[in-house]
Amino acid sequence: MYTPFVPEKTSDAVAVYPGTFDPITMGHLDIIKRGLSLFDRIIVAIAENIAKKPLFSIEERVEMIRACFPDDEKRVEVDTVSGLLVDYAYTRGARAIIRGLRAVSDFDYEFQLALMNRRIEREVETVFLMTGFRWIYISSSIIKDAARHGGDVSGLVPDHVCEKLRERFMQGR
Repeated sequence: MYTPFVPEKTSDAVAVYPGTFDPITMGHLDIIKRGLSLFDRIIVAIAENIAKKPLFSIEERVEMIRACFPDDEKRVEVDTVSGLLVDYAYTRGARAIIRGLRAVSDFDYEFQLALMNRRIEREVETVFLMTGFRWIYISSSIIKDAARHGGDVSGLVPDHVCEKLRERFMQGR
């Protein structure tokens, strides 16, 4: 009878899932939940993107993401990151950076990032996860644009995020 070799686990498998998460969507949650089947812990790393003007502060985004994982707080950590992501991942002991892909157009950019990260730090892999089919068309930008114009985004973001979007856009009316 064949018995497969199973290496002894020496430490937790940690991955970093970076993004601006402005706001977090059901597509992001799908990637995180599926990532938890591959890794023991995921660090959701909120990155500042100077090319984007965020709707929510970093503190608000941290709070919204943490509220999504009250029962998984030991497996899902929320942090902020600036500087080189691959350096952050390495210093946090992460084996991988998780990147979500919605379409072929995402792949070209993500592939370039993965190659540069690999060149900088060979100990950190990039893992691509396809967004679940039902979330393939959404992005934080599209969600914000719809909400800004009074569109119903319920079901595309967690309920508490939907409420925050309503509150934010009602202030401007």
